[in-house]
Amino acid sequence: MAKITNDLFLRAAKREAVEKIPVWYMRQAGRSQPEYRKLKEKYSLFEMTHEPELCAYVTRLPVENYGVDAAILYKDIMTPLVGMGIDVEIKSGIGPVIPQRIQKFQDVERLGTLDVAKDLPYILETIRLLTSEQLEVPLIGFSGAPFTIASYLVEGGPSRNYHRTKALMYKDPATWSFLMEKLGQMITDYLIAQIGAGASAVQLFDSWAGSLSLADYDEYIKPTASKIVQQVKAIYPDTPIIMQAVGASHLLNSFSDLSVDVLGFDWRVSVNQARELTRGKALQGNLDPSLLLAEEKCLHVADQILLEAVKRRGFIFNLGHGVFPEVSPQMLQKLTKHVHQQSEKFLKKGDHL
Repeated sequence: MAKITNDLFLRAAKREAVEKIPVWYMRQAGRSQPEYRKLKEKYSLFEMTHEPELCAYVTRLPVENYGVDAAILYKDIMTPLVGMGIDVEIKSGIGPVIPQRIQKFQDVERLGTLDVAKDLPYILETIRLLTSEQLEVPLIGFSGAPFTIASYLVEGGPSRNYHRTKALMYKDPATWSFLMEKLGQMITDYLIAQIGAGASAVQLFDSWAGSLSLADYDEYIKPTASKIVQQVKAIYPDTPIIMQAVGASHLLNSFSDLSVDVLGFDWRVSVNQARELTRGKALQGNLDPSLLLAEEKCLHVADQILLEAVKRRGFIFNLGHGVFPEVSPQMLQKLTKHVHQQSEKFLKKGDHL
């Protein structure tokens, strides 16, 4: 078993003392990396994830190239749906497309169940490969969360407004409840299997939950999210769980009721505001990824984030959303080094992280 020699991320997730603030970036594996683009000329995303050696290579690249304090497993949130027998195609410039979308109760009945060891052995093998031989930083596993996965199944692909998803939720509560039950069990099994294979932490991506009102989230999604977290924690109580959504500042207080360890937030609120809303949870965020194209401004905003972050334990520097293809790898390397150096300097001045 490879020994984790850099545990900054884990200490911050558990709100323990750190000498500098840990850094990792959502979508750090792939996208803007030239090595990844070269591989994409030959392999599709799903083809890469079916090759553990290749997938492990892409996963660890950001650690080697940027100096980040955690790796996140390279895969797609649609991966477990393929394991359930759902036809998913990742179309360039569009995203996941699902031809047979869910419209009624019978469609949910037809959804298969996920046996992670049987249906996704290549994912578990990639985790074992990384954690037994290759990584000296924690590996983060992940899953899409209930609303986000449901939205792709109901919409048939990406959406700007989620009209179909919300309509099903409002008009057919029996079908919606059944869908949440099936997805909740799938997500729970998937996260537990990833931790069992060696992941040091897991993240729930409810990327599009921010499109819901607080009342709707609490009524239609939160019970399932809560059950997922409770079931994972029942087996792995010491493994940090991160909850991440985009444009969901109005849900942060509700997220705080979940038994997660870390709450991700974006640039729409400050660190201080997020702390007021999250009642003592560790935080992860919150740089606007667009700033990665404006170096001077980016480093200035990073400093502002850090000055607030170092006032209390439990902060992980990240983006409010994911790295996009136009971002320079050199900028991510420079930002990582800057965050490490600046946070260490701020802490030595007497701040109490």
